[in-house]
Amino acid sequence: MSKVEKFEDLKVWQDGLSLSILVYDMLSGCKDFGIKDQMCRASVSVPSNIAEGFERHSNKEFIRFLRIAKGSSGELRTQIYIAIGIGLVTSEKGNELISKSRLLSAMIQNLIKQGNQTSNILSQESQLTQRSSFPFLPIVPFSPFNPFSPFI
Repeated sequence: MSKVEKFEDLKVWQDGLSLSILVYDMLSGCKDFGIKDQMCRASVSVPSNIAEGFERHSNKEFIRFLRIAKGSSGELRTQIYIAIGIGLVTSEKGNELISKSRLLSAMIQNLIKQGNQTSNILSQESQLTQRSSFPFLPIVPFSPFNPFSPFI
């Protein structure tokens, strides 16, 4: 276990980022700009709210933003169901994203629960820095200058 020093250390943030990238990749050729925009916004909202809450350096604020991130994950799942229903996404790909979103929601809920049980979740030694469950994240710590980063 290691101390969480920055939001990039959080497994839940890493998985949220990966899910957002998967959504963008899946919708890259989509011509239905309404649902594409809504799904991309919801997917970006998950890791963004985790990061924003963490950066506020307040347990109460962090938990508040985790709840917002969890809501965005549910919003994204609903949009994926719609995308499957209208034939925008295959059932196979859609169900894969739904499973990842459910896992992410469960991780966020566990973090909320952990935060509610302690006075300051941000200063704890944590298991939240374990490797991402999504296979293409870098093994080394996240950095925009890392050659293994998904942004290069």
